[in-house]
Amino acid sequence: MRSVQTILVVDDELAALEVLVAALEDEGYRVLSAGNGRHGLETLVATPVDLVIVDFMMPLMDGAAMGKAMKARASLSAIPIIMMCAASEAQVRKRFAEYTAFLRKPFPVSALIELVHKLLDAPAAP
Repeated sequence: MRSVQTILVVDDELAALEVLVAALEDEGYRVLSAGNGRHGLETLVATPVDLVIVDFMMPLMDGAAMGKAMKARASLSAIPIIMMCAASEAQVRKRFAEYTAFLRKPFPVSALIELVHKLLDAPAAP
């Protein structure tokens, strides 16, 4: 039996954060949350996670800075990152291009769930 996978959602918009957390928990994932990149990094250091979903534009530490900090740390560098942003993907890529997937806000929650399943539930290679 496979263990429950853990996802960290980082977004400064509380309403959006609550919706995403609830939707992911409904899918059976363990979900942690943070309101900015700095708190997100603190959470990552304290708790192993399988996936990070992060907003690009946030106070204190934005998604690009958080992603760069993750990639610079060996213990965090392999964690897949879904970057969310209302701006175009081209604008996001100028600051940070090492994310695994991109979702342009607003997006249907079903699109996020589908992407999460694709990234986390893929069968292991034989």
